[in-house]
Amino acid sequence: VPLLFLLLPDEIKGSNNKWILSTILSLFRSCNINRIKPLITQNSKNLIHNPYRQHKSFALRSLFLFQCQKNIMENVSEQMIFASDNVTAFTNPKSESTFIFNQQNLVDYESGSIQALSYVHQAISSNHKVFNGKLANELKDLVSKVNLDSPVGNTRQALEELKHIYLNNAVYFHNPKYVAHLNCPVAYPSVIAEQILSAINSSLDTYDQSGAGTLMEQKLIDWTCKQIGFNSEADGIFTSGGSQSNLMALLIARDYYAQTFQNTSLRDSGLTEQATRYKIFTSEVSHFSVQKSAAILGLGYDAVVSIPVDNAFKMDTHALKHAIEKTIEEGDTPICVVATAGTTDFGSIDPLHAISQLCKAHNMWMHVDAAYGCGLLVSKQHKTKLNGIENANSVTVDYHKSFLQPVSSSAFFMQNGQHFSLLTHHADYLNPLNTDTEKTPNLVDKSLQTTRRFDALKLWLTLRVMGAEQIGNVFDKVIKLAKQTHAILNQDDEFEVIHQPEISTLVFRFYQESLSNELLNTINNQIKEKCFKAGECAIARTKVKGVQYLKFTLLNPTTSIKHISEILSEIKAHAYLELSQQVTD
Repeated sequence: VPLLFLLLPDEIKGSNNKWILSTILSLFRSCNINRIKPLITQNSKNLIHNPYRQHKSFALRSLFLFQCQKNIMENVSEQMIFASDNVTAFTNPKSESTFIFNQQNLVDYESGSIQALSYVHQAISSNHKVFNGKLANELKDLVSKVNLDSPVGNTRQALEELKHIYLNNAVYFHNPKYVAHLNCPVAYPSVIAEQILSAINSSLDTYDQSGAGTLMEQKLIDWTCKQIGFNSEADGIFTSGGSQSNLMALLIARDYYAQTFQNTSLRDSGLTEQATRYKIFTSEVSHFSVQKSAAILGLGYDAVVSIPVDNAFKMDTHALKHAIEKTIEEGDTPICVVATAGTTDFGSIDPLHAISQLCKAHNMWMHVDAAYGCGLLVSKQHKTKLNGIENANSVTVDYHKSFLQPVSSSAFFMQNGQHFSLLTHHADYLNPLNTDTEKTPNLVDKSLQTTRRFDALKLWLTLRVMGAEQIGNVFDKVIKLAKQTHAILNQDDEFEVIHQPEISTLVFRFYQESLSNELLNTINNQIKEKCFKAGECAIARTKVKGVQYLKFTLLNPTTSIKHISEILSEIKAHAYLELSQQVTD
Protein backbone atom coordinates (compact mmCIF):
# COMPACT_ATOMS: atom_id res chain seq x y z
CA VAL A 1 0.00 0.00 0.00
CA PRO A 2 2.80 2.58 0.67
CA LEU A 3 4.23 1.74 -2.76
CA LEU A 4 0.80 2.23 -4.24
CA PHE A 5 0.57 5.71 -2.76
CA LEU A 6 3.98 6.64 -4.16
CA LEU A 7 2.92 5.71 -7.66
CA LEU A 8 -0.47 7.39 -7.75
CA PRO A 9 -1.11 11.07 -8.52
CA ASP A 10 -1.71 13.31 -5.50
CA GLU A 11 -5.39 13.88 -6.32
CA ILE A 12 -6.10 10.17 -6.09
CA LYS A 13 -4.52 9.70 -2.66
CA GLY A 14 -7.44 11.33 -0.80
CA SER A 15 -9.70 9.30 1.47
CA ASN A 16 -12.63 9.62 -0.95
CA ASN A 17 -10.71 7.68 -3.58
CA LYS A 18 -9.87 4.53 -1.65
CA TRP A 19 -12.03 2.54 -4.04
CA ILE A 20 -9.43 3.20 -6.77
CA LEU A 21 -6.74 1.70 -4.57
CA SER A 22 -8.75 -1.48 -4.07
CA THR A 23 -9.51 -1.61 -7.78
CA ILE A 24 -5.87 -1.72 -8.86
CA LEU A 25 -4.17 -3.15 -5.78
CA SER A 26 -4.11 -6.70 -7.09
CA LEU A 27 -2.72 -5.45 -10.42
CA PHE A 28 0.24 -3.82 -8.70
CA ARG A 29 0.99 -7.01 -6.82
CA SER A 30 1.55 -8.95 -10.02
CA CYS A 31 2.99 -6.30 -12.36
CA ASN A 32 6.32 -4.94 -13.42
CA ILE A 33 5.84 -1.69 -11.51
CA ASN A 34 8.34 0.45 -13.39
CA ARG A 35 6.86 -0.40 -16.79
CA ILE A 36 3.22 0.18 -15.91
CA LYS A 37 3.61 3.28 -13.71
CA PRO A 38 2.98 5.78 -16.57
CA LEU A 39 -0.07 3.86 -17.74
CA ILE A 40 -1.57 3.64 -14.27
CA THR A 41 -0.91 7.33 -13.64
CA GLN A 42 -2.53 8.47 -16.89
CA ASN A 43 -5.57 6.24 -16.54
CA SER A 44 -6.06 7.16 -12.92
CA LYS A 45 -6.13 10.86 -13.83
CA ASN A 46 -8.66 10.21 -16.58
CA LEU A 47 -10.87 8.21 -14.27
CA ILE A 48 -10.81 10.65 -11.38
CA HIS A 49 -12.33 13.32 -13.61
CA ASN A 50 -15.02 11.04 -15.01
CA PRO A 51 -18.44 12.72 -14.52
CA TYR A 52 -20.04 9.48 -13.34
CA ARG A 53 -17.60 8.93 -10.46
CA GLN A 54 -19.91 10.43 -7.85
CA HIS A 55 -23.18 10.28 -9.76
CA LYS A 56 -26.31 9.87 -7.64
CA SER A 57 -27.33 6.89 -9.76
CA PHE A 58 -26.00 3.68 -8.27
CA ALA A 59 -26.10 2.07 -11.71
CA LEU A 60 -23.92 4.79 -13.26
CA ARG A 61 -21.47 4.72 -10.36
CA SER A 62 -21.20 0.95 -10.72
CA LEU A 63 -20.70 1.32 -14.46
CA PHE A 64 -17.93 3.82 -13.79
CA LEU A 65 -16.20 1.49 -11.32
CA PHE A 66 -16.32 -1.31 -13.86
CA GLN A 67 -14.95 1.03 -16.52
CA CYS A 68 -12.12 1.94 -14.15
CA GLN A 69 -11.14 -1.71 -13.82
CA LYS A 70 -11.63 -2.34 -17.54
CA ASN A 71 -9.53 0.65 -18.69
CA ILE A 72 -6.65 -0.17 -16.41
CA MET A 73 -6.76 -3.83 -17.35
CA GLU A 74 -6.79 -3.04 -21.08
CA ASN A 75 -3.92 -0.55 -20.85
CA VAL A 76 -1.60 -2.51 -18.62
CA SER A 77 -2.45 -6.07 -19.67
CA GLU A 78 0.47 -6.31 -22.09
CA GLN A 79 2.81 -5.13 -19.36
CA MET A 80 1.46 -7.49 -16.73
CA ILE A 81 3.33 -10.64 -15.96
CA PHE A 82 0.52 -13.02 -16.90
CA ALA A 83 0.42 -11.66 -20.48
CA SER A 84 3.87 -12.96 -21.31
CA ASP A 85 4.62 -16.52 -22.31
CA ASN A 86 7.92 -16.33 -20.49
CA VAL A 87 6.50 -15.49 -17.07
CA THR A 88 3.22 -16.11 -15.23
CA ALA A 89 0.70 -13.72 -13.74
CA PHE A 90 0.44 -15.61 -10.53
CA THR A 91 2.82 -16.96 -7.97
CA ASN A 92 4.89 -19.61 -9.67
CA PRO A 93 3.40 -22.85 -8.32
CA LYS A 94 6.02 -24.75 -6.38
CA SER A 95 3.60 -27.03 -4.59
CA GLU A 96 -0.02 -27.99 -4.54
CA SER A 97 -0.68 -25.50 -1.72
CA THR A 98 -0.27 -22.56 -4.10
CA PHE A 99 -3.64 -23.44 -5.65
CA ILE A 100 -5.59 -23.58 -2.40
CA PHE A 101 -8.08 -20.79 -1.83
CA ASN A 102 -6.81 -19.15 1.35
CA GLN A 103 -5.23 -15.96 2.70
CA GLN A 104 -1.91 -16.61 0.99
CA ASN A 105 -3.43 -17.00 -2.47
CA LEU A 106 -6.07 -14.28 -2.48
CA VAL A 107 -4.13 -12.15 -4.99
CA ASP A 108 -4.09 -14.98 -7.51
CA TYR A 109 -7.80 -15.57 -6.89
CA GLU A 110 -8.61 -11.87 -7.39
CA SER A 111 -6.58 -11.63 -10.58
CA GLY A 112 -8.09 -14.80 -11.98
CA SER A 113 -11.58 -13.62 -11.08
CA ILE A 114 -11.06 -10.32 -12.92
CA GLN A 115 -9.96 -12.24 -15.99
CA ALA A 116 -12.92 -14.61 -15.74
CA LEU A 117 -15.37 -11.71 -15.41
CA SER A 118 -13.80 -10.12 -18.47
CA TYR A 119 -14.41 -13.28 -20.51
CA VAL A 120 -18.02 -13.49 -19.32
CA HIS A 121 -18.55 -9.80 -20.05
CA GLN A 122 -17.19 -10.26 -23.55
CA ALA A 123 -19.33 -13.35 -24.17
CA ILE A 124 -22.55 -11.71 -23.01
CA SER A 125 -21.99 -8.33 -24.67
CA SER A 126 -20.77 -9.60 -28.04
CA ASN A 127 -22.94 -12.68 -28.53
CA HIS A 128 -26.31 -11.82 -30.06
CA LYS A 129 -27.38 -15.37 -30.90
CA VAL A 130 -28.92 -18.01 -28.68
CA PHE A 131 -26.50 -20.63 -29.99
CA ASN A 132 -23.90 -20.93 -32.72
CA GLY A 133 -25.64 -23.95 -34.25
CA LYS A 134 -22.75 -26.39 -34.04
CA LEU A 135 -23.64 -30.06 -34.02
CA ALA A 136 -22.78 -32.27 -31.07
CA ASN A 137 -20.22 -34.18 -33.14
CA GLU A 138 -18.36 -30.97 -33.91
CA LEU A 139 -18.15 -29.99 -30.26
CA LYS A 140 -17.29 -33.53 -29.25
CA ASP A 141 -14.12 -33.34 -31.33
CA LEU A 142 -13.24 -30.00 -29.77
CA VAL A 143 -13.63 -31.34 -26.23
CA SER A 144 -11.89 -34.64 -26.96
CA LYS A 145 -8.68 -32.83 -27.90
CA VAL A 146 -8.23 -31.56 -24.34
CA ASN A 147 -5.73 -33.60 -22.35
CA LEU A 148 -6.93 -33.39 -18.75
CA ASP A 149 -3.69 -35.02 -17.55
CA SER A 150 -1.66 -32.10 -18.85
CA PRO A 151 -2.46 -28.71 -17.23
CA VAL A 152 -2.00 -25.62 -19.37
CA GLY A 153 0.04 -23.92 -16.67
CA ASN A 154 -1.84 -20.78 -15.67
CA THR A 155 -5.32 -19.36 -15.28
CA ARG A 156 -5.13 -17.08 -18.31
CA GLN A 157 -4.42 -19.93 -20.71
CA ALA A 158 -7.04 -22.14 -19.07
CA LEU A 159 -9.66 -19.40 -19.39
CA GLU A 160 -8.75 -18.78 -23.00
CA GLU A 161 -9.22 -22.48 -23.68
CA LEU A 162 -12.52 -22.37 -21.78
CA LYS A 163 -13.67 -19.50 -23.93
CA HIS A 164 -13.12 -21.47 -27.15
CA ILE A 165 -14.67 -24.66 -25.80
CA TYR A 166 -17.55 -23.46 -23.63
CA LEU A 167 -18.34 -19.75 -23.84
CA ASN A 168 -18.29 -19.79 -27.64
CA ASN A 169 -20.51 -22.88 -27.71
CA ALA A 170 -23.00 -22.32 -24.89
CA VAL A 171 -26.76 -21.87 -25.15
CA TYR A 172 -27.59 -18.43 -23.77
CA PHE A 173 -30.83 -18.30 -21.77
CA HIS A 174 -30.63 -14.54 -21.25
CA ASN A 175 -31.25 -13.98 -24.97
CA PRO A 176 -34.82 -12.68 -25.45
CA LYS A 177 -35.32 -15.14 -28.31
CA TYR A 178 -34.67 -18.13 -26.09
CA VAL A 179 -38.24 -19.37 -25.59
CA ALA A 180 -37.68 -23.11 -25.46
CA HIS A 181 -37.63 -24.75 -22.03
CA LEU A 182 -38.19 -23.77 -18.41
CA ASN A 183 -34.86 -21.95 -18.21
CA CYS A 184 -35.23 -18.43 -16.91
CA PRO A 185 -32.72 -15.59 -17.25
CA VAL A 186 -31.00 -15.00 -13.92
CA ALA A 187 -30.97 -11.94 -11.69
CA TYR A 188 -27.41 -10.69 -11.34
CA PRO A 189 -27.50 -10.58 -7.50
CA SER A 190 -27.91 -14.35 -7.59
CA VAL A 191 -24.81 -14.65 -9.79
CA ILE A 192 -22.85 -12.56 -7.31
CA ALA A 193 -24.11 -14.83 -4.54
CA GLU A 194 -22.95 -17.86 -6.53
CA GLN A 195 -19.41 -16.47 -6.47
CA ILE A 196 -19.58 -15.97 -2.72
CA LEU A 197 -21.07 -19.32 -1.81
CA SER A 198 -18.58 -21.19 -4.00
CA ALA A 199 -15.67 -19.34 -2.42
CA ILE A 200 -16.74 -20.00 1.17
CA ASN A 201 -18.01 -23.48 0.24
CA SER A 202 -20.30 -24.06 3.23
CA SER A 203 -22.04 -27.40 3.53
CA LEU A 204 -25.58 -26.99 4.78
CA ASP A 205 -26.03 -30.46 6.26
CA THR A 206 -25.04 -29.48 9.81
CA TYR A 207 -24.70 -26.23 11.71
CA ASP A 208 -21.05 -26.89 12.50
CA GLN A 209 -20.30 -26.85 8.74
CA SER A 210 -22.26 -23.73 7.85
CA GLY A 211 -22.93 -21.47 10.83
CA ALA A 212 -25.21 -18.61 9.79
CA GLY A 213 -25.91 -20.30 6.46
CA THR A 214 -28.16 -22.80 8.22
CA LEU A 215 -30.22 -20.02 9.79
CA MET A 216 -30.41 -18.05 6.55
CA GLU A 217 -31.74 -21.05 4.62
CA GLN A 218 -34.29 -21.72 7.35
CA LYS A 219 -35.48 -18.12 7.18
CA LEU A 220 -36.02 -18.47 3.43
CA ILE A 221 -37.92 -21.70 4.03
CA ASP A 222 -40.15 -19.96 6.58
CA TRP A 223 -40.66 -17.04 4.18
CA THR A 224 -41.74 -19.33 1.34
CA CYS A 225 -44.05 -21.30 3.64
CA LYS A 226 -45.78 -18.02 4.42
CA GLN A 227 -46.14 -17.24 0.70
CA ILE A 228 -47.75 -20.67 0.18
CA GLY A 229 -50.20 -20.00 3.00
CA PHE A 230 -48.88 -22.56 5.47
CA ASN A 231 -48.85 -21.84 9.21
CA SER A 232 -45.98 -21.96 11.69
CA GLU A 233 -46.02 -25.77 11.82
CA ALA A 234 -44.77 -25.93 8.23
CA ASP A 235 -41.18 -26.60 7.26
CA GLY A 236 -39.06 -27.34 4.22
CA ILE A 237 -35.62 -27.91 2.77
CA PHE A 238 -33.70 -26.79 -0.30
CA THR A 239 -33.22 -29.53 -2.89
CA SER A 240 -31.38 -30.13 -6.15
CA GLY A 241 -34.52 -29.65 -8.23
CA GLY A 242 -38.16 -30.49 -8.77
CA SER A 243 -37.49 -34.16 -9.42
CA GLN A 244 -35.86 -34.58 -6.00
CA SER A 245 -38.66 -32.62 -4.34
CA ASN A 246 -41.31 -34.82 -5.96
CA LEU A 247 -39.40 -37.91 -4.90
CA MET A 248 -39.37 -36.68 -1.30
CA ALA A 249 -43.11 -36.01 -1.49
CA LEU A 250 -43.93 -39.55 -2.60
CA LEU A 251 -41.46 -41.09 -0.15
CA ILE A 252 -43.07 -39.31 2.78
CA ALA A 253 -46.60 -39.92 1.45
CA ARG A 254 -45.86 -43.64 1.20
CA ASP A 255 -44.29 -43.96 4.64
CA TYR A 256 -46.84 -41.66 6.28
CA TYR A 257 -49.71 -43.80 5.03
CA ALA A 258 -48.07 -47.03 6.18
CA GLN A 259 -47.28 -45.62 9.61
CA THR A 260 -50.59 -43.82 10.19
CA PHE A 261 -53.11 -46.25 8.74
CA GLN A 262 -51.27 -49.60 8.78
CA ASN A 263 -49.03 -49.17 11.84
CA THR A 264 -45.99 -50.16 9.77
CA SER A 265 -42.57 -48.57 9.37
CA LEU A 266 -41.52 -49.14 5.78
CA ARG A 267 -38.21 -47.46 6.59
CA ASP A 268 -37.41 -50.30 8.96
CA SER A 269 -39.10 -53.32 7.36
CA GLY A 270 -39.09 -52.45 3.69
CA LEU A 271 -42.08 -52.81 1.37
CA THR A 272 -44.89 -54.97 2.68
CA GLU A 273 -47.48 -56.85 0.67
CA GLN A 274 -49.94 -54.07 1.46
CA ALA A 275 -47.53 -51.43 0.18
CA THR A 276 -47.27 -53.13 -3.22
CA ARG A 277 -50.93 -52.20 -3.74
CA TYR A 278 -50.44 -48.48 -3.14
CA LYS A 279 -51.70 -46.19 -5.90
CA ILE A 280 -50.69 -42.64 -6.79
CA PHE A 281 -52.87 -40.40 -8.97
CA THR A 282 -51.68 -37.63 -11.27
CA SER A 283 -52.82 -36.04 -14.52
CA GLU A 284 -51.79 -37.39 -17.89
CA VAL A 285 -49.80 -34.20 -18.55
CA SER A 286 -47.94 -34.06 -15.22
CA HIS A 287 -44.16 -34.28 -14.92
CA PHE A 288 -42.49 -37.62 -15.65
CA SER A 289 -40.67 -37.47 -12.31
CA VAL A 290 -43.83 -38.85 -10.68
CA GLN A 291 -43.42 -42.15 -12.51
CA LYS A 292 -39.66 -42.19 -11.93
CA SER A 293 -40.14 -41.58 -8.22
CA ALA A 294 -42.66 -44.40 -7.95
CA ALA A 295 -40.14 -46.74 -9.57
CA ILE A 296 -37.33 -45.62 -7.27
CA LEU A 297 -39.56 -46.19 -4.23
CA GLY A 298 -40.24 -49.77 -5.27
CA LEU A 299 -43.87 -49.13 -6.19
CA GLY A 300 -43.28 -49.23 -9.94
CA TYR A 301 -44.68 -47.31 -12.87
CA ASP A 302 -47.92 -49.30 -12.60
CA ALA A 303 -48.60 -47.70 -9.22
CA VAL A 304 -49.18 -44.37 -10.96
CA VAL A 305 -52.72 -43.89 -12.24
CA SER A 306 -52.90 -41.39 -15.08
CA ILE A 307 -55.98 -39.16 -14.88
CA PRO A 308 -57.44 -37.58 -18.05
CA VAL A 309 -57.48 -33.80 -18.43
CA ASP A 310 -60.19 -31.43 -19.63
CA ASN A 311 -59.99 -29.09 -22.61
CA ALA A 312 -57.80 -26.71 -20.61
CA PHE A 313 -55.39 -29.57 -19.81
CA LYS A 314 -56.34 -29.52 -16.13
CA MET A 315 -56.93 -32.73 -14.20
CA ASP A 316 -60.53 -33.90 -14.57
CA THR A 317 -61.69 -34.23 -10.96
CA HIS A 318 -64.71 -36.35 -11.93
CA ALA A 319 -62.34 -38.82 -13.58
CA LEU A 320 -60.12 -38.63 -10.49
CA LYS A 321 -63.03 -39.45 -8.17
CA HIS A 322 -64.03 -42.38 -10.36
CA ALA A 323 -60.42 -43.69 -10.49
CA ILE A 324 -60.09 -43.56 -6.70
CA GLU A 325 -63.33 -45.43 -6.20
CA LYS A 326 -62.33 -48.04 -8.78
CA THR A 327 -58.98 -48.52 -7.08
CA ILE A 328 -60.69 -49.22 -3.76
CA GLU A 329 -63.14 -51.65 -5.41
CA GLU A 330 -60.21 -53.59 -6.89
CA GLY A 331 -58.58 -53.98 -3.47
CA ASP A 332 -55.80 -51.46 -4.03
CA THR A 333 -54.98 -48.54 -1.74
CA PRO A 334 -55.05 -44.90 -2.89
CA ILE A 335 -52.41 -43.00 -0.91
CA CYS A 336 -51.59 -39.81 -2.82
CA VAL A 337 -52.67 -37.34 -5.49
CA VAL A 338 -50.00 -35.26 -7.23
CA ALA A 339 -51.62 -32.08 -8.51
CA THR A 340 -49.69 -29.78 -10.83
CA ALA A 341 -49.58 -26.00 -10.57
CA GLY A 342 -48.07 -25.23 -13.96
CA THR A 343 -47.67 -28.22 -16.25
CA THR A 344 -44.48 -28.27 -18.30
CA ASP A 345 -46.18 -28.06 -21.69
CA PHE A 346 -49.36 -26.10 -21.05
CA GLY A 347 -48.77 -24.23 -17.81
CA SER A 348 -52.15 -25.54 -16.67
CA ILE A 349 -53.06 -25.53 -12.98
CA ASP A 350 -55.12 -28.39 -11.66
CA PRO A 351 -58.28 -27.60 -9.58
CA LEU A 352 -56.52 -27.57 -6.22
CA HIS A 353 -59.58 -27.03 -4.00
CA ALA A 354 -61.54 -29.93 -5.48
CA ILE A 355 -58.52 -32.23 -5.32
CA SER A 356 -57.87 -31.38 -1.67
CA GLN A 357 -61.46 -32.28 -0.80
CA LEU A 358 -61.13 -35.68 -2.47
CA CYS A 359 -57.85 -36.30 -0.66
CA LYS A 360 -59.38 -35.49 2.72
CA ALA A 361 -62.35 -37.74 2.02
CA HIS A 362 -60.07 -40.72 1.33
CA ASN A 363 -57.22 -40.00 3.79
CA MET A 364 -54.85 -39.37 0.92
CA TRP A 365 -51.73 -37.22 0.80
CA MET A 366 -51.99 -34.19 -1.49
CA HIS A 367 -48.81 -33.00 -3.13
CA VAL A 368 -48.68 -29.95 -5.41
CA ASP A 369 -45.90 -29.77 -7.98
CA ALA A 370 -45.54 -26.01 -8.33
CA ALA A 371 -42.04 -26.16 -9.81
CA TYR A 372 -43.12 -23.86 -12.64
CA GLY A 373 -46.14 -22.08 -11.18
CA CYS A 374 -44.35 -21.02 -7.99
CA GLY A 375 -43.69 -17.60 -9.52
CA LEU A 376 -47.37 -16.89 -8.89
CA LEU A 377 -46.63 -16.89 -5.15
CA VAL A 378 -45.21 -13.37 -5.48
CA SER A 379 -47.45 -12.16 -8.30
CA LYS A 380 -49.69 -9.20 -7.56
CA GLN A 381 -52.06 -9.85 -10.45
CA HIS A 382 -52.31 -13.63 -10.62
CA LYS A 383 -51.60 -15.15 -7.20
CA THR A 384 -55.22 -16.25 -6.92
CA LYS A 385 -54.52 -18.85 -9.59
CA LEU A 386 -52.87 -20.84 -6.80
CA ASN A 387 -55.87 -20.72 -4.47
CA GLY A 388 -56.07 -24.06 -2.68
CA ILE A 389 -52.34 -24.70 -2.58
CA GLU A 390 -52.43 -23.93 1.14
CA ASN A 391 -54.45 -27.14 1.62
CA ALA A 392 -51.66 -29.33 0.25
CA ASN A 393 -49.67 -31.63 2.50
CA SER A 394 -46.53 -30.83 0.50
CA VAL A 395 -45.38 -28.50 -2.27
CA THR A 396 -42.52 -28.43 -4.79
CA VAL A 397 -41.00 -25.05 -5.65
CA ASP A 398 -38.30 -24.43 -8.27
CA TYR A 399 -36.80 -20.99 -7.78
CA HIS A 400 -34.54 -21.68 -10.78
CA LYS A 401 -37.61 -21.76 -13.02
CA SER A 402 -39.65 -18.81 -11.88
CA PHE A 403 -37.62 -16.75 -9.39
CA LEU A 404 -34.75 -15.78 -11.74
CA GLN A 405 -32.27 -18.06 -9.97
CA PRO A 406 -29.32 -20.03 -11.40
CA VAL A 407 -29.51 -23.80 -11.35
CA SER A 408 -29.91 -25.23 -8.86
CA SER A 409 -32.27 -23.47 -6.50
CA SER A 410 -35.29 -25.49 -5.46
CA ALA A 411 -37.12 -26.53 -2.33
CA PHE A 412 -39.63 -28.96 -0.86
CA PHE A 413 -42.22 -27.89 1.72
CA MET A 414 -44.63 -29.65 4.06
CA GLN A 415 -47.65 -28.28 5.87
CA ASN A 416 -46.59 -30.26 8.95
CA GLY A 417 -42.82 -30.23 9.37
CA GLN A 418 -42.94 -33.05 11.91
CA HIS A 419 -43.33 -35.50 9.02
CA PHE A 420 -39.67 -34.94 8.11
CA SER A 421 -38.95 -37.43 10.90
CA LEU A 422 -39.96 -40.15 8.44
CA LEU A 423 -36.68 -39.69 6.57
CA THR A 424 -34.38 -38.57 9.40
CA HIS A 425 -31.37 -40.75 10.11
CA HIS A 426 -28.92 -40.04 12.92
CA ALA A 427 -25.22 -40.67 12.42
CA ASP A 428 -22.91 -40.47 15.43
CA TYR A 429 -20.26 -38.56 13.50
CA LEU A 430 -22.68 -36.03 12.00
CA ASN A 431 -26.02 -35.52 13.75
CA PRO A 432 -26.03 -37.87 16.76
CA LEU A 433 -29.26 -38.60 18.57
CA ASN A 434 -28.60 -37.09 21.98
CA THR A 435 -29.83 -34.40 24.29
CA ASP A 436 -28.91 -31.11 22.64
CA THR A 437 -29.53 -28.41 25.21
CA GLU A 438 -28.96 -25.67 22.61
CA LYS A 439 -31.28 -27.26 20.01
CA THR A 440 -28.69 -26.88 17.27
CA PRO A 441 -30.43 -27.00 13.87
CA ASN A 442 -29.04 -29.62 11.50
CA LEU A 443 -30.77 -29.40 8.13
CA VAL A 444 -29.56 -32.88 7.17
CA ASP A 445 -32.40 -34.16 9.37
CA LYS A 446 -34.81 -33.00 6.65
CA SER A 447 -32.85 -33.83 3.51
CA LEU A 448 -32.16 -36.79 1.24
CA GLN A 449 -28.76 -35.24 0.64
CA THR A 450 -25.93 -35.04 3.13
CA THR A 451 -23.36 -32.64 1.69
CA ARG A 452 -25.39 -29.76 0.27
CA ARG A 453 -24.48 -26.41 -1.26
CA PHE A 454 -25.64 -23.09 0.19
CA ASP A 455 -27.88 -22.52 -2.85
CA ALA A 456 -30.26 -20.56 -0.66
CA LEU A 457 -27.78 -17.67 -0.63
CA LYS A 458 -28.65 -16.90 -4.26
CA LEU A 459 -32.30 -16.35 -3.42
CA TRP A 460 -31.35 -14.50 -0.26
CA LEU A 461 -29.25 -11.91 -2.08
CA THR A 462 -31.84 -11.56 -4.84
CA LEU A 463 -34.57 -10.78 -2.32
CA ARG A 464 -32.33 -8.33 -0.45
CA VAL A 465 -31.30 -6.46 -3.63
CA MET A 466 -34.18 -6.91 -6.07
CA GLY A 467 -37.09 -7.83 -3.81
CA ALA A 468 -39.97 -10.27 -4.15
CA GLU A 469 -42.28 -7.66 -5.67
CA GLN A 470 -39.98 -7.21 -8.67
CA ILE A 471 -39.83 -10.97 -9.20
CA GLY A 472 -43.63 -11.03 -9.17
CA ASN A 473 -43.68 -8.20 -11.69
CA VAL A 474 -41.50 -10.27 -14.01
CA PHE A 475 -43.93 -13.18 -13.81
CA ASP A 476 -46.88 -10.89 -14.46
CA LYS A 477 -45.09 -9.48 -17.48
CA VAL A 478 -44.44 -12.86 -19.13
CA ILE A 479 -48.04 -13.92 -18.47
CA LYS A 480 -49.19 -10.81 -20.31
CA LEU A 481 -46.78 -11.55 -23.15
CA ALA A 482 -48.18 -15.08 -23.45
CA LYS A 483 -51.69 -13.69 -23.87
CA GLN A 484 -50.50 -11.25 -26.54
CA THR A 485 -48.67 -14.04 -28.35
CA HIS A 486 -51.77 -16.23 -28.21
CA ALA A 487 -53.76 -13.48 -29.89
CA ILE A 488 -51.19 -13.19 -32.70
CA LEU A 489 -51.20 -16.95 -33.28
CA ASN A 490 -55.00 -17.06 -33.32
CA GLN A 491 -55.18 -14.36 -35.97
CA ASP A 492 -52.78 -16.17 -38.31
CA ASP A 493 -54.27 -18.91 -40.48
CA GLU A 494 -50.88 -20.61 -40.77
CA PHE A 495 -50.70 -21.35 -37.05
CA GLU A 496 -52.88 -23.61 -34.95
CA VAL A 497 -52.81 -23.03 -31.19
CA ILE A 498 -54.50 -25.62 -29.00
CA HIS A 499 -54.98 -23.90 -25.65
CA GLN A 500 -55.38 -20.60 -23.83
CA PRO A 501 -52.21 -19.84 -21.84
CA GLU A 502 -52.78 -19.97 -18.09
CA ILE A 503 -49.24 -18.95 -17.24
CA SER A 504 -46.62 -18.38 -19.94
CA THR A 505 -46.37 -21.42 -22.21
CA LEU A 506 -47.97 -21.83 -25.64
CA VAL A 507 -48.36 -25.05 -27.62
CA PHE A 508 -49.04 -24.53 -31.33
CA ARG A 509 -47.96 -25.67 -34.77
CA PHE A 510 -47.37 -24.44 -38.28
CA TYR A 511 -50.51 -25.40 -40.15
CA GLN A 512 -51.97 -25.45 -43.63
CA GLU A 513 -55.35 -27.04 -44.16
CA SER A 514 -54.32 -28.71 -47.41
CA LEU A 515 -51.46 -30.65 -45.78
CA SER A 516 -51.79 -34.07 -44.20
CA ASN A 517 -51.08 -34.56 -40.49
CA GLU A 518 -48.15 -36.77 -41.43
CA LEU A 519 -46.54 -34.02 -43.49
CA LEU A 520 -47.36 -31.39 -40.87
CA ASN A 521 -45.70 -33.55 -38.22
CA THR A 522 -42.56 -33.79 -40.34
CA ILE A 523 -42.46 -30.05 -41.01
CA ASN A 524 -43.02 -29.02 -37.39
CA ASN A 525 -40.47 -31.52 -36.18
CA GLN A 526 -37.87 -30.03 -38.52
CA ILE A 527 -38.73 -26.43 -37.65
CA LYS A 528 -37.40 -26.87 -34.14
CA GLU A 529 -34.13 -28.35 -35.42
CA LYS A 530 -33.70 -25.69 -38.10
CA CYS A 531 -34.22 -22.87 -35.61
CA PHE A 532 -31.65 -24.31 -33.23
CA LYS A 533 -29.17 -24.84 -36.04
CA ALA A 534 -29.57 -21.25 -37.23
CA GLY A 535 -29.09 -20.06 -33.66
CA GLU A 536 -31.14 -16.88 -33.88
CA CYS A 537 -33.79 -18.33 -31.58
CA ALA A 538 -34.54 -21.49 -29.60
CA ILE A 539 -38.00 -23.05 -29.40
CA ALA A 540 -39.24 -26.38 -28.06
CA ARG A 541 -41.49 -29.10 -29.41
CA THR A 542 -43.85 -31.62 -27.89
CA LYS A 543 -46.46 -34.16 -28.94
CA VAL A 544 -50.14 -34.14 -28.03
CA LYS A 545 -52.10 -37.27 -28.93
CA GLY A 546 -49.53 -38.18 -31.55
CA VAL A 547 -49.51 -34.77 -33.22
CA GLN A 548 -46.24 -32.81 -33.38
CA TYR A 549 -46.43 -29.31 -31.95
CA LEU A 550 -44.08 -26.44 -31.25
CA LYS A 551 -43.84 -24.74 -27.87
CA PHE A 552 -42.94 -21.34 -26.45
CA THR A 553 -41.95 -21.05 -22.80
CA LEU A 554 -41.87 -17.36 -21.93
CA LEU A 555 -39.85 -16.49 -18.81
CA ASN A 556 -37.73 -13.56 -19.93
CA PRO A 557 -39.12 -10.08 -19.17
CA THR A 558 -36.95 -8.60 -21.93
CA THR A 559 -38.70 -10.68 -24.58
CA SER A 560 -41.06 -8.41 -26.52
CA ILE A 561 -43.80 -8.83 -29.08
CA LYS A 562 -41.25 -7.73 -31.67
CA HIS A 563 -39.05 -10.69 -30.71
CA ILE A 564 -42.05 -13.02 -30.89
CA SER A 565 -42.95 -11.74 -34.35
CA GLU A 566 -39.40 -12.29 -35.55
CA ILE A 567 -39.42 -15.84 -34.21
CA LEU A 568 -42.75 -16.58 -35.88
CA SER A 569 -41.41 -15.23 -39.17
CA GLU A 570 -38.39 -17.50 -38.88
CA ILE A 571 -40.65 -20.46 -38.12
CA LYS A 572 -42.61 -19.78 -41.28
CA ALA A 573 -39.45 -19.42 -43.34
CA HIS A 574 -38.18 -22.81 -42.18
CA ALA A 575 -41.63 -24.31 -42.76
CA TYR A 576 -41.80 -23.04 -46.35
CA LEU A 577 -38.31 -24.32 -47.08
CA GLU A 578 -39.06 -27.71 -45.58
CA LEU A 579 -42.35 -27.89 -47.47
CA SER A 580 -40.64 -27.11 -50.78
CA GLN A 581 -38.08 -29.83 -50.13
CA GLN A 582 -40.80 -32.32 -49.26
CA VAL A 583 -42.68 -31.51 -52.48
CA THR A 584 -39.47 -31.82 -54.52
CA ASP A 585 -38.66 -35.20 -52.97
